Amino acid sequence: MKILHTEASCGWGGQEIRILEESRGLIGRGHEVAVACAAHARMMAEAPRFDVPVVSLPIEFKTLAGFRALRGYLASHAPDVVNTHSSADSWLTGLACATLANPPAIVRTRHISAPVSGNPFNRWLYRQARGVVTTGESLRRHLLETLDLDPARVVSVPTGIDTDRFAPADKAAAKAALGLKPGQHHLGIVATLRSWKGHLFLLEAFAQLNRRDLHLLIVGEGPMRRPIEEKIVALGLGADVTLTGQRDDPESWLRAMDVFCLPSYANEGVPQAILQAMLCALPIVTTPVGAILEAVSDGDTALVVPPRDAGALARAISRLLDDSALATRLGVAARRVASADFSRHAMLDRMEAVFVDAMRGAR
Repeated sequence: MKILHTEASCGWGGQEIRILEESRGLIGRGHEVAVACAAHARMMAEAPRFDVPVVSLPIEFKTLAGFRALRGYLASHAPDVVNTHSSADSWLTGLACATLANPPAIVRTRHISAPVSGNPFNRWLYRQARGVVTTGESLRRHLLETLDLDPARVVSVPTGIDTDRFAPADKAAAKAALGLKPGQHHLGIVATLRSWKGHLFLLEAFAQLNRRDLHLLIVGEGPMRRPIEEKIVALGLGADVTLTGQRDDPESWLRAMDVFCLPSYANEGVPQAILQAMLCALPIVTTPVGAILEAVSDGDTALVVPPRDAGALARAISRLLDDSALATRLGVAARRVASADFSRHAMLDRMEAVFVDAMRGAR
């Protein structure tokens, strides 16, 4: 198949990484795949690292120039399928395809759990798609209830993770390789620095713990960096927290952690970081937000606490640090579940089937 992904977002996070990982995987299966994004988008710089062809189109916003550029590209390159991912590129694609004599099939992927309005415009847009993909079943149910879509055309395909790359390793060696203090416990989060990821609540919980043997690792970059830095200073945690910035080797940092925490309070599908931590057999503390509970279950593969509750976070983290048997049991179970249900291979199989069905339906 000839597949084009469109992405209006110019940022960098799980959504953009999934697009490039999925594209790389399908290229490896013999398909022709390219990604279209704005010239200044982070994906323009990152795509070559994934060996994914990328084209610059002005699709960041809903503009006439963007419509014309995308329509011209679709007419001249004739992909079989266009997979849209954000609002602006989905609207530009829907309108462009509505004006083409032989348009490609549209697949719309919805990555986050933010509510979708059920207005007539959104109903029209989503019904232009031959297939709609969500990253979690709860997101799928929301779209079905809100937009009255055909259930057969809406599927949940959580992001798949490389089970070889993300795997347990010798923790002492992992800490030493990163230059971390030996004999110290490390609590960590891997996430884009966005408000809803809950970093500020994690910092409050960390301050409440007041454990001199514990260091906090914040892996990632994003627009919340300055508020996070200010919070660290305000809480007097400067010597006890490391902000690593954006890393291309999150697996190295996960292997060095003793407890992983993702205290999100909005906008989650099934977060890639949760799955990566599960595959590294880490004990996890998280929240029941978005589709997170489709990956973990409280007391079986993680400890789940209410969102925006620093006290509950602190108690759960302390429980895992003090009960090594519980921490080990949760980590082993998490690795088993993630390996069975959230592998990269399974994601590629399911997305390949979505694209084939969409292409056949268009024909």
